[in-house]
Amino acid sequence: MIPKCFGRVVLMAGVAITSLTVPNLQIVARDGTALEANQASIAAAAELVPSRVKAHSLQLTDAVVANLTAHRIPGASLFAFDAKPTTNAKCKLFPGDADWPSKPLWSIFNLLTGNALIETVPIGAVCYENSGYYSEPACKELLAGWTKSDTHVRDPTSVMSPLFQGETCHPARASANTTCTLGGFPSYVVNITNVAQIQLAINFARNAGLRLVVKNTGHDFLGKSCGAGALSIWTHHLNSVEFAKGYKTPSWEGSVFRVGSGVQGKDLFAAAEREGVTVVGGECGGVGTAGGYSMGGGHSPMGGLVGLGSDQVLSLDVVLPSGRFVTANETHERDLFWALRGGGGGTFGVVTAVVVKAHPKTPVSGVTFTVVSGKETNVTNELFWKVMYAYWRRFPGFAEKRSYGYSTVFPAAGEGYSWSMLPWLVPGMPLVEFKAMVKPLLEEWEEIGVKVEPKWFEYDSFYPAWKGHFPEEGVANSDLRVGSRLFPKGAWNVTSRRDAMFDAVRGIIEEGSALIQYNTKYEAQAGTPDSAANSHWRDAIWFAIVGVNWIGSGLPETEVARLNRRLTGDWMKRLREYGPGAYGNEGDVMEPDFGEAFFGRSYKRLLEIKRKVDPTDLFWAPTAVGSERWKVQDQRDWVTTQTGRLCRV
Repeated sequence: MIPKCFGRVVLMAGVAITSLTVPNLQIVARDGTALEANQASIAAAAELVPSRVKAHSLQLTDAVVANLTAHRIPGASLFAFDAKPTTNAKCKLFPGDADWPSKPLWSIFNLLTGNALIETVPIGAVCYENSGYYSEPACKELLAGWTKSDTHVRDPTSVMSPLFQGETCHPARASANTTCTLGGFPSYVVNITNVAQIQLAINFARNAGLRLVVKNTGHDFLGKSCGAGALSIWTHHLNSVEFAKGYKTPSWEGSVFRVGSGVQGKDLFAAAEREGVTVVGGECGGVGTAGGYSMGGGHSPMGGLVGLGSDQVLSLDVVLPSGRFVTANETHERDLFWALRGGGGGTFGVVTAVVVKAHPKTPVSGVTFTVVSGKETNVTNELFWKVMYAYWRRFPGFAEKRSYGYSTVFPAAGEGYSWSMLPWLVPGMPLVEFKAMVKPLLEEWEEIGVKVEPKWFEYDSFYPAWKGHFPEEGVANSDLRVGSRLFPKGAWNVTSRRDAMFDAVRGIIEEGSALIQYNTKYEAQAGTPDSAANSHWRDAIWFAIVGVNWIGSGLPETEVARLNRRLTGDWMKRLREYGPGAYGNEGDVMEPDFGEAFFGRSYKRLLEIKRKVDPTDLFWAPTAVGSERWKVQDQRDWVTTQTGRLCRV
């Protein structure tokens, strides 16, 4: 008897399939009739199971795998659960290897996923005349939207930090003498719309010995969502959003959203506004709230009030490295529930949906302003730094009042600096109280000769404040790399040490870095279950990002290498003295002790869970838990990109 299988692997005319001849991709029925292997004869390998989430209703089961085996589908064993790789090779398989899956096998995989497999064509191929995909209108459109996040979100493989892909098919660099190649892009992508497709991809990659990567939005500063020769799982279309009241767990009773892992922050913010509630997400609307954001911790404008993004998660649906689909929450899969909230994306499995807290509607007040120094202004650089130090000195008090100060410092014309507050807000604080909090700072600035013209705002909810005052982030910058630090409140206890920290940050800016900075604190609300979130977040009140760039410089590689080594070995070294922690989602990919910096005291336990959940290291990403056991080959010593073969150390 054929086991029940939704999307049948059965024949036509009621005759069971007995074999599939690989060369011609034909099904041979028992009567000897050869039938073409297509969607009618090998349909999506999934079973229909009850689920309130549509994407979860199609799952790969043991019965389906048994059916594939019983009907002698070539490669059926590669889709089995729990199995280990068929090879103990030192490296993950790479295109051109003798054991690399054949084209017919990829075709079978495609049919089993319901024609969801995509062979990668780099996004920039439309600009290369010899690529076979050249289109002048499409190229112009791509170049016009290159720095917009949506351009890369909607592409199966494109990422927002092209440095890590190797920039081997960069549209702005196309010419008659250049060729578009895959570089660090994966070889194949599965366009995910249901759980079964993820299970098939995971089992296939694990059992065949392939490298596996996961891309949600591609909003990633370390190269985690690309990889040469990999099979990629693209979760962008898992975009369901469901609101519910009266949700109850041991730690929470109230409203929630059940969010697919492909949902972006801007869409969740809009949904929360419609329901009259408040949710946590990144300040950039293109960030996938339920993906690497919450799994990596997740900082937010609402953080001072309700904690990190990972603190909001009440339940996660996840496909494990074994291929099994489970739900992790406070009472089930508790180690996994702890690890997935802050332990990093691309590490323990593929999250398909999460349940997150929906907080009461929260009024927001705030301010924006700009301070510019230089020859063309009446503010000298020395005055500029006095203004900045006066602000920095007040960080502990502002953080205690749940303040969220988001600002940037960039070089300005006339050998000066431009400080832009983008904005500074406090959730839950009336504007009159906010003005009173800021007044002493404004008065101090006036006393030293700098008059700032603040632009105040107040809204009855977070969404209009976010839409009106958070600028759209430019992405896909080439030739740029960043590092970050989390400075703890204790650094303000000793005046001399505090001022030395300020001097260190100032010195780095004067040497050529920009500064992106946040003043807030991220304490978990009372009753929030313990999580793997970086312990350094909990006592930090200043999150600072600095970076090096060589954009459009045409510098020789020796000079580019010097700049990159400067970031890790000089600038970050100076700042580590004051802030041992850093944010893994916006950190230095070359961080020498990433376990301590990105995970703090959670790392040891995370490593134990990783060994248990993923003993074959199917999931690997740079600076992820356990990543020290593998290395991308043929790399420069100053930056790890994803253009080489992944091998054991």
